[in-house]
Amino acid sequence: MRIIELNDQTKNNLLESLLKRSPNSYGSYEQTVNEIITQVREKKDEALFTYTRQFDHCEITKNNIKVTEEEIREAYEKVDSKLVEVMKKSAANITEFHQKQLHNSWISPKDNGTILGQRITPIEVSGVYVPGGKAAYPSSVLMNVLPAKVAGVSRIIMTTPPDADGKVNSGTLVAADIAGVDEIYKAGGAQAIAAMAFGTESIPRVDKITGPGNIFVALAKKACFGYVSIDSIAGPSEILVLADDSANPRYVAADLLSQAEHDEMASAILITTSKNLAKQVSDEVEQFTKELSRKEIIEKSLENYGYILIAQNMEEAIDAANEIASEHLEILTANPFETMTKIKNAGAIFLGEYSSEPLGDYFAGPNHILPTNGTARFFSPLNVDDFMKKTSIISYSRDALFKVHEEIELFASKEGLTAHANSIKVRFE
Repeated sequence: MRIIELNDQTKNNLLESLLKRSPNSYGSYEQTVNEIITQVREKKDEALFTYTRQFDHCEITKNNIKVTEEEIREAYEKVDSKLVEVMKKSAANITEFHQKQLHNSWISPKDNGTILGQRITPIEVSGVYVPGGKAAYPSSVLMNVLPAKVAGVSRIIMTTPPDADGKVNSGTLVAADIAGVDEIYKAGGAQAIAAMAFGTESIPRVDKITGPGNIFVALAKKACFGYVSIDSIAGPSEILVLADDSANPRYVAADLLSQAEHDEMASAILITTSKNLAKQVSDEVEQFTKELSRKEIIEKSLENYGYILIAQNMEEAIDAANEIASEHLEILTANPFETMTKIKNAGAIFLGEYSSEPLGDYFAGPNHILPTNGTARFFSPLNVDDFMKKTSIISYSRDALFKVHEEIELFASKEGLTAHANSIKVRFE
């Protein structure tokens, strides 16, 4: 891995490089995506089946688009029973964590005749997109579906692309069954996003779409936002390790590579105050890479977005970490909890040498669907609130309104909205 001194110039160059990975930078695909969305919106199932034939090389019709109970049973037979048990334990951890995020509706009556409150209700229909093929990750199914279940969403549907034989990844089906998905449809790509956003004869319209996907899926979610809610426009995965000379270089290297193997656009960054650690980590990365199955992807990822930055002190390192606002942030310092108090921007924070990032990906419970490309400055991980609506409640008695009606009328009049003012005024003529 390249080792460079951390300064304003190298930091700004790094930030500019990372931002180029954002789906917002791939406008050349937008015309294609918009055409797919338009066709599905207008022709519904006809267009959906045509695109499935074109992109997935599979004949899907209204008779076989929905996954059957028999297909789910077959999936259980193909998945290692030990993995099924692990998925169930993971699901329990995810559910327990997200249950702590639940909020209650509230009403606040006052003696002056006013009643104010907030009613919290779940959305009615949630849709989750799950990639197919080599990019099928059952863990993401659990992370997308279980917060919606905890929120109380009454109908959860899933779309995922079929293979050429019309089959869906077995691990995906088992995870969906464990999580409690109500309906699963064989549809992928931008056409699946359009189908959930606008509805077809076979696939119902949903209120929110969550889930990862390729650039076409990401741009389709972006284009459909406003007609339907989405979780985010996710970019490639990223990890930042913040470490001092107390860190174990072998652990640091292994953790950096855990994200570099995702794809060639993934970023893996170490910021450290120790030149000795930097050199040791670089050597460990080189040794590990030779042994790992996704060697070519890792090498390309590190070539593009792998950095070891040497800071003069921990304050400088922390400032850089806050500006990068990484999806995953590991803190491997002598006192990680103290360091954490100075972190403002990160999707998820992993503290100490036994809290490796994959713990969050698979098992701990907090959601692994996290803000990327610096959006941790203003976005949060997927959570129960993403599947809830908050409705304001307002009730004034006549006496309560009388005490303030002239002030409201003045406010409305000054804005030139005389009908607003009149709506209050007529009640006291």
